[in-house]
Amino acid sequence: MENELNYLDRNEFNFEPSEEVKKAIREFDIRKLAFYTRIYDQGKKSIFSVFLSELYNIDEKQILLGYGAEDLLKKTVHYFLTEGGSKTMLIPKFSWWYYKSIADEVSGTTLQYPVYEDDDTFSYDFEGLKKMVDELQPKILLVASPNNPTGNGLTPEEMERLVDMVPQSTILLVDEAYASFISNDASYVKNLIEKHPNIVVCRTLSKFYGLPGLRMGFGFIGKGEEMEHFAKYANMYLGYDRLSEEVAIAALKSDAHYRKIAAVMQEAREMYASELGSLDGFKVYRSRANFILIKYPVNLKQALQNALAAESYKVKFMNEPGIDTHMRITLGRREQNRTVCDTILRVVNDNSNL
Repeated sequence: MENELNYLDRNEFNFEPSEEVKKAIREFDIRKLAFYTRIYDQGKKSIFSVFLSELYNIDEKQILLGYGAEDLLKKTVHYFLTEGGSKTMLIPKFSWWYYKSIADEVSGTTLQYPVYEDDDTFSYDFEGLKKMVDELQPKILLVASPNNPTGNGLTPEEMERLVDMVPQSTILLVDEAYASFISNDASYVKNLIEKHPNIVVCRTLSKFYGLPGLRMGFGFIGKGEEMEHFAKYANMYLGYDRLSEEVAIAALKSDAHYRKIAAVMQEAREMYASELGSLDGFKVYRSRANFILIKYPVNLKQALQNALAAESYKVKFMNEPGIDTHMRITLGRREQNRTVCDTILRVVNDNSNL
């Protein structure tokens, strides 16, 4: 029988969900599907938005729900690039290809701002970015924290600096799909959306909570007339998926389970850094997400691909200019991480005398 393929190229989840999540599915009362999740008499969007409001201490009116963060990103870009005025969006140089794709869908213009290598991580050029914003007056400035594929994240202070340097006519769209790997303290989000009317923060259950198949995302928006109109556009009138909402609530209630998994991922980061970081032609970058970016000698690319395929593993070999000698590896279970690292070491050893 052929070995099952290990997909470490998609940033998906290779662990078990929490017992709370399993219980929510196992004990779900199917009769609830006969009713919408919208809470009519309270004017609330759904049971999940109420839970999020209490969890983050944020006004329920400032909470968005969607079919994953993908849905929220798409709605935000589509809405603000078609409401009139500028149709320009700025995105990081190294980032998810989907950002440009959703702007293209509404004939938006996507321009990249610099992301530069900074020792063993990547950083935004704040001064250069400010000049671009001042010159181009974009409708949307998109930042990802942590960023895919570079793995670098922004501090709350850096986020504040970003939103301070853009005019209120520019929407700061923050993709925080991987943010829970950084910290379980999200109090800065409340501070940002209370102070700034032009910010949209998107999160998801797909990464830290390991439920990409659930397709449940949520976000937070600033206050003001423009955001009120956007919320009416983005929110669903009759609520969302009741089963998915109850599973999502169970996941957020079992944070400790996922913190243990995050600790396994941290072990993997340290393993890759210590065992591959000193090899000739290799560089392991710091990551604050569920993947790690590694630069490798390009002459080993085919040998690495063949060796990993022989072990039934797939990792992401990047092809974007500037990082086309890098591979992005999803952090999986201990045995998966060990197999990938050992395979890379074996390829290096086998080719050391060539």
